[in-house]
Amino acid sequence: MLELAILGFLYDTPLHGYELRKRIAALTGHVKPVAESTLYPAIKRLEKAGLLARTTEPGSVAAPRHVLTLTEDGRRELRRRLAEPDPRDISDENRWFTVLAFLRHLEDAEAQSAVLRRRLAFLEEPASFFYDGDRPLRAEELDDPFRRGLLTIARATSQAELTWLRETIASLDG
Repeated sequence: MLELAILGFLYDTPLHGYELRKRIAALTGHVKPVAESTLYPAIKRLEKAGLLARTTEPGSVAAPRHVLTLTEDGRRELRRRLAEPDPRDISDENRWFTVLAFLRHLEDAEAQSAVLRRRLAFLEEPASFFYDGDRPLRAEELDDPFRRGLLTIARATSQAELTWLRETIASLDG
């Protein structure tokens, strides 16, 4: 998820590390804050793989700033990751939001639609946070008001996403 966010934001525009960290935190920070100890090693891995380039510019106060730019290989890698997301990128809501944030960079409408169809298929499978054996429990079956609330909120969120997915797929396919 972190590497996808790095590639996605740099696809938009070159950034220095601090600005990149702020943008990633705005996208995913409510879930997991972005620590320098994870961001900068990820940047170095992507740079070593030839997906990023680093230039040095004079700093506004004292220290020089390192500006990161996506290479053409980096642009291709982002599009590949968007076209072929890992199954966890489809099933995990936070990872899905990262894919969704940059899916516009996958310029082929058919490829975008294929990714959305994978998410749609995942959401259409019966699921719950709570089960009676193998049977998913519905909110109405629970006495616990907090668990009932959790399922009620999850259902409303899923319904909104299902509606959006179906409309967007129809638009892309049309």
